[in-house]
Amino acid sequence: MRSTTLSRSLLTAALCAALLAPAAVTAAAVTDPVTAAVHAEQAVKIGSLDRAEVAAYLTGYGLGEATYAVDLYRITYRTPGADGRATIASALVVVPRTTRRLPTVLWLHGTRAYRGDTASVSDNYDRAAAVQFASAGHPTVAPDYLGLGEGPGTHPYMVARPSVSASVDALHAARTLTTPDRRVLVTGFSQGGQVAMLVGRALRADHHYRLAALAPINGPHDIRGAELPAALDGRLDGVSATFYLGYAMVSWNRRYHLWDDPAEVFRAPYAAMMDRLFDNDTQEADIVAALPHTPDELFTPSFLARLRHPAGRLAQVLAREDTACRGWRPDVPVRLYTATGDRDVAIANTLHCRDQLAAHGTRATVVDLGDHDHFTAGRLAVPKVLAWFDRLG
Repeated sequence: MRSTTLSRSLLTAALCAALLAPAAVTAAAVTDPVTAAVHAEQAVKIGSLDRAEVAAYLTGYGLGEATYAVDLYRITYRTPGADGRATIASALVVVPRTTRRLPTVLWLHGTRAYRGDTASVSDNYDRAAAVQFASAGHPTVAPDYLGLGEGPGTHPYMVARPSVSASVDALHAARTLTTPDRRVLVTGFSQGGQVAMLVGRALRADHHYRLAALAPINGPHDIRGAELPAALDGRLDGVSATFYLGYAMVSWNRRYHLWDDPAEVFRAPYAAMMDRLFDNDTQEADIVAALPHTPDELFTPSFLARLRHPAGRLAQVLAREDTACRGWRPDVPVRLYTATGDRDVAIANTLHCRDQLAAHGTRATVVDLGDHDHFTAGRLAVPKVLAWFDRLG
């Protein structure tokens, strides 16, 4: 999600459709596959790097070695919006210059509130991570998600189904550029770690790709049981917790209509500005500057009580959207990356995910990256994930 010191992470460019009508809320998990065949409507080559250039580029981001030259493309493709109607999304596709056929890597990015901060349109850590995987021989697809990158409208942040459909459809659209191995290795950071688990669930029924491994990094896998309590009791960085919770509540209200009047939820003067701040056209540094430093300063006392003890519609939304590791059994290797020093996403998210998977017969390995902040842990994880993927064969 964001860094321990959010404003600093924005300056370092670290990892990390109009308003939708109200929708019925049911406690259903996201299990459906998405589309059977999707093709890129447009593919634009945005860069090429020879091996020496790849090595220099990755060094600049503190990443690993380069084996192959790569070509970078931005694709746009059709996919269901959060309301089910067709819309356009974009993705970065990085293609290695090799005749080897290795599994495709799906890289899923962390929280982005400004549409211009995604890998297909901006040179950032998500683009570098995609180049890292591709330079090892893996065609790599990095979706921007809905409402970000070249996509219209607003981003349905922390809404599972459109995050899954936009990601799986990006994989299918990328086949326009590659003839990949049908195996797919799924990884992602922060929000993308959660989406990685949800995508893995959907890929079990995909007609083209076969899920081969899951390696989420620092994901908020248990919102109600781990992330919400830590955000509200001060264990997480206050600036980050305020940003994430504010963004999620605005997004969920657009989808599920959690309130009639924003003053029910947000204190003054924030009630009047939240929709504008999270319109995906506002720079993240400006959002951070406008928000208070703790959830207690952002939310009304009555809504804080609802967050601490969800009931009614809010509890239904959580039941629907908080299913990354609950109620399913991955039949592929799973490695969960986390960090004891992470004050953006509580380590309990990963430990609870491990336990939830174990309850259904999957033994996931937990890798503790140590006493590092959220973004440092994400950077350290990428080469380790790649090495693990390559050991899997």
